[in-house]
Amino acid sequence: MLQALMNLLSLCWRPFGQHDGERIDQIGVIGATNFVGRDGLLWYRDIGKYVTGDFSLAVVQANLVLEDHFQIESGQFGTFVGVYDGHGGPEAARYVCDNMFNHFQATLAEAGGVVTADTIQRAFLQTEEGFTARVSELWSTQPNMATVGSCCLVGVIFQRTLFVANLGDSRVVLGKKVGNTGGIAAIQLSTEHNANFEDIREELKELHPNDPQIVVLKHGVWRVKGIIQVSRSIGDVYMKDAQYNREPINAKFRLPEPMDMPIMSATPTIISHQLQPNDSFLIFASDGLWEHLSNEKAVDIVHSHPRAGSAKRLVKAALQEAARKREMRYSDLRKIDKKRDGARTPTLNPKRS
Repeated sequence: MLQALMNLLSLCWRPFGQHDGERIDQIGVIGATNFVGRDGLLWYRDIGKYVTGDFSLAVVQANLVLEDHFQIESGQFGTFVGVYDGHGGPEAARYVCDNMFNHFQATLAEAGGVVTADTIQRAFLQTEEGFTARVSELWSTQPNMATVGSCCLVGVIFQRTLFVANLGDSRVVLGKKVGNTGGIAAIQLSTEHNANFEDIREELKELHPNDPQIVVLKHGVWRVKGIIQVSRSIGDVYMKDAQYNREPINAKFRLPEPMDMPIMSATPTIISHQLQPNDSFLIFASDGLWEHLSNEKAVDIVHSHPRAGSAKRLVKAALQEAARKREMRYSDLRKIDKKRDGARTPTLNPKRS
């Protein structure tokens, strides 16, 4: 179970509330230096401040190597948030965290400082091209880099417009105040690319009409080519370029038939949302959180408690629900040694078979 929660990352972001004289220009790769607290496998930061608001974050680490990364960047353009949920290894998510924002800045400069969906999409595609080039450079010595990938969820606030771009199955949910009732509504802003959704299966079938095995139901879970749940990502080059779907990569990733076109994509789904005064907070999280908490439950948890520690409360609630499903106690999860038990614990919903 902990393996399924290995990529459970939660970031609660309140985009309003100016903090005079305080600014956070960069929160980089997740690591112990970014956190101020630890509770067993849970690392957290109860509250941090950036140029126009505050945030909290938390992550569960059940492996020796943490595959999730995140960043918050502020500048003249506004604010950039990225959540990168790696799979198969940490390399792709780390690469995205090191390069996505740099590409965004470059495309933003070319666009005269105006953020658009095209600006963000070009940053995604340039990041994909860079990682693919990295795979090519390392093919002779590290061929399994071709099987590493990362889901990518990016939010950009520019002049009170929120842009959300997504690859894979991470999610952002808006907590919106309901008039003067004191109530709160949960509004999902991102589109997910997971083969367990019927519309994604139909999309894949339309793109690959001559491949009856483009999506396969395996152990009760729909997977692209019977291998991976997500249909879009950075990396996973073995599913995008035939020259990397061959020996010496692991046999379980090699397709039995020739690949005549990319199976997975790095083109994000992008939406824009005009921020309103009653937009209270945003929850960015990887799929591990949403597997165990509904949008409404997550928003209610944040709304019903003080700002500090929001992300930690979300992750603990998800862990408690996961433990309940497995008839375990939350206290038992805290005792598991990630080096000894993390990789052997039964999975609930891993991205790959």
